[in-house]
Amino acid sequence: MAKDKKSPRPRAQTPKGFRDYFGTEVSERAEMLHRIAGVYHRYGFEALESAAVETVEALGKFLPDVDRPNEGVFAWEDEDEGWVALRYDLTAPLARVYAQHRNELPLPYRRYAMGPVWRNEKPGPGRFRQFYQCDADTVGAATVAADAEICAMLADTLEAVGIPRGDYLVRINNRKVLNGVLEVAGLGDDAQRDAVLRTIDKVDKVGVAGVRELLGKGRLDASGAYIDGVGLSEAQAEPVLAFLSSKGAEAAETVARLRAAVGGSAIGAEGVDELEEIAALLSAQGYGPDRIVIDPSVVRGLGYYTGPVFEAELTFEILDEKGRKRQFGSVAGGGRYDDLVKRFTGQAVPATGVSIGVDRLLAALREKGRIGGGAAGPVVVTVMDRDRMADYQSMVAELRAAGIRAEVYLGNPKNFGNQLKYADKRASPVAVIEGGDEKARGVLQIKDLILGAKLAENASLEEWKERPSQYEVPRGDLVAKVREILDQWA
Repeated sequence: MAKDKKSPRPRAQTPKGFRDYFGTEVSERAEMLHRIAGVYHRYGFEALESAAVETVEALGKFLPDVDRPNEGVFAWEDEDEGWVALRYDLTAPLARVYAQHRNELPLPYRRYAMGPVWRNEKPGPGRFRQFYQCDADTVGAATVAADAEICAMLADTLEAVGIPRGDYLVRINNRKVLNGVLEVAGLGDDAQRDAVLRTIDKVDKVGVAGVRELLGKGRLDASGAYIDGVGLSEAQAEPVLAFLSSKGAEAAETVARLRAAVGGSAIGAEGVDELEEIAALLSAQGYGPDRIVIDPSVVRGLGYYTGPVFEAELTFEILDEKGRKRQFGSVAGGGRYDDLVKRFTGQAVPATGVSIGVDRLLAALREKGRIGGGAAGPVVVTVMDRDRMADYQSMVAELRAAGIRAEVYLGNPKNFGNQLKYADKRASPVAVIEGGDEKARGVLQIKDLILGAKLAENASLEEWKERPSQYEVPRGDLVAKVREILDQWA
């Protein structure tokens, strides 16, 4: 009789494009989200937690097809609701929530949301298929005061999480201004307009001169390959280039140049008026060009937005994987999207908002040395006699009641050295020791593990004797001595 084949063991590995997050990383993210939520709450926004799964029709951007039903999102066919998918951002769910509950919600509706989103895209270095976003949006406010408020809140948020002034800039542009420029250039064909949008989106990489070439016949890239251009005439390209070169030293100068770039276009003039009003509103609140500026080079996402757009850029330099200096770049973006809710209701509903890339912002803080130094672990109460576990649990309860993070060693207590190795692996600042002799005398041994590690690395024998890292204290002084040591290293 043939033996049954054993099923192979599953491989212990994360799926491609995903990763695991451990203690300190999770704590750092939680602290950042807490600080961001504090700013949003201060501005009057309310929290919303929507479902992680939406119908594909509600998501809208990606639709399943016969050949590739999972294109762009992680989707599956539900027997009752048709195709459903994990959300790919937090904005599409907001549009669905507002359309579904609009009769119960205040107008305008101001909400913030935080959580993971999923994209079924090719992963790469630092690019994962699951990542955190942190959004704030105002639905139902047509005034650009709502856009100005979002920009001010974004600046305050960056400073609240540890990015100082001088290390960031919030940049603002307007889709209507670009529409006016394209109108002046005589570009009415949608395909040609899309080609122009894709081209000016490359201004950060190739500069205005490179965009000029790509708007025309084309150019040679760095590898020597020839990139075909859009094929505009010089007269058609000129308004686009004037638009990209409009940034002045002050907002008034930028506005004047943009007015010239949009010529007689009514939609373009409307966009310039909106930018001028936003600049005035921000100036009245004390947000100067050192924090927020009008910048026509912000073109990312202009195909999606209907009015003002904004982007938060970190301006300090880092070294890339090849040791070259470069700016850290964008960590947040957003703008006005007045057509999204209309998909559900058939009526235009104004909306504006911003999305912060939490993982990139955490990476920026690590680059600045603001986080990542390693969080202290819990105080470890060691076990010298397993029959006295109640005594050790009593100690740890006292520490916790005093607000001190602590735990009892729950492994095999036979080898005391292993307990100290465990405390070291947990980055514990203090170990508490009570053997039979200490119990009989009513005392404890409190070991300062941080000082002990420093002395072990650098101290001579004389220094070791002069600065002991272990203290004998009365049992009643447990909390006071532990707090004294923790305060010393805070």
